Amino acid sequence: MTQDVEDCNAVRLVGRVSAAPAAKELPSGDVVWLFRLVVRRPAGHVSRQSVDVLDCSVWTPRLQRTMRSWREGDQVEVEGAVRRRFYRAGQATASRVEVEVSRGRLRRRADAA
Repeated sequence: MTQDVEDCNAVRLVGRVSAAPAAKELPSGDVVWLFRLVVRRPAGHVSRQSVDVLDCSVWTPRLQRTMRSWREGDQVEVEGAVRRRFYRAGQATASRVEVEVSRGRLRRRADAA
């Protein structure tokens, strides 16, 4: 293993919002907005699964204002990092892996039904 390679935790995803983003207030008083992003796998992949559904979190107020208007079916592009967040669930400690979004933009509105 070479020592000259720097670690990198950077993600860029383009996909469809599965449901409108929702705010969640944490016991600390912080507010995080959460949504799920459905991303198609490239053609020719070996799995029978054709999409990945990824949990995303938005912590910064400026980006929260941007993504509040996103709705189910919108195609969006996000950048961020993979994070493992720990929290209390009853008497136990639980965790979840999610994409912590640092940049995001609407690429295409969902067709109106």
